[in-house]
Amino acid sequence: MDNPLRGIALTFVSTFIFSLSDATGKFLTGYLPITEIAWIRYVIFVVFALVLAMRSGPGRFHVRKPGLQILRGLGLLTSALFFIFSLRYLPLADASAIGFISPLLTSMLAIPILGEVVGLHRWIGGIVGLIGVIIVVRPGTGAFHPAAILVLLSSASWAFSSVLTRVLVGVDSPTATLVWSAATGAIVLTVVQPFDFAIPTAWHLVLLLTLGTIASGGQYLTVLAYRYAAASVLAPFNYVQLVWSTALGYLVFAAVPDFWTFAGAGVIVASGLYTLQYERGERRRALTPENAAPPRSEPATRRA
Repeated sequence: MDNPLRGIALTFVSTFIFSLSDATGKFLTGYLPITEIAWIRYVIFVVFALVLAMRSGPGRFHVRKPGLQILRGLGLLTSALFFIFSLRYLPLADASAIGFISPLLTSMLAIPILGEVVGLHRWIGGIVGLIGVIIVVRPGTGAFHPAAILVLLSSASWAFSSVLTRVLVGVDSPTATLVWSAATGAIVLTVVQPFDFAIPTAWHLVLLLTLGTIASGGQYLTVLAYRYAAASVLAPFNYVQLVWSTALGYLVFAAVPDFWTFAGAGVIVASGLYTLQYERGERRRALTPENAAPPRSEPATRRA
């Protein structure tokens, strides 16, 4: 069903939910172990995935490439752990801005894994985005915080999972992929819980359950949004998450981004919009009668 306005509205809501879950996770890192925060989130994620799976047809849990499914799940898990850990030290706006380097990393990984040919324009967009990240991080200066490396590792893990998602498209069903990703993370985190667990207070438990619920809800709204509009239409609106993260960082943690964070974020957004505009042109040219070649894949967008 084609309804771009509804898809855009859902994207606005989902990005706000993701920023809210990040803010909740950042608050909890001051009181609970990182693995415990992620564990509760994944337990609720499993419940959410199973509910969706029960509404599917036969073979909803069967996959043809279990090894790749587990690798994808591990990539998502490490991405979440690195990002939550980084929030203990970085402002929300900084972490979110750095995290948008994922499309460049996805393009780079797609070359050796998928054999994709990355054109000059996509490289230009990616390099400009990397410059934006450097502006935010400012390595070699007093403003640099080593936790920024954790966000880069999180983005690399997310990019790895995104590339594997492309491999699995058409091989395994989206519902089965969702269940396997959720189960992989939940099993790993359950194993490590006895070694890194703290009994939460009633208030912290409420926040943990809220975090898991809204994070899963945000994922669902994202999937729903792509039912109503194409990825090329919705991708630019994912950058509104930078606005939500900045606002929540100020309201909850009294953190005000400096000039360089705003400047770097602007460069990152500009690079993403440049790449998307080029990809749209490529798609239009591919759809003309004289061009029978299939269009290039959309650059992946990252959710912090």
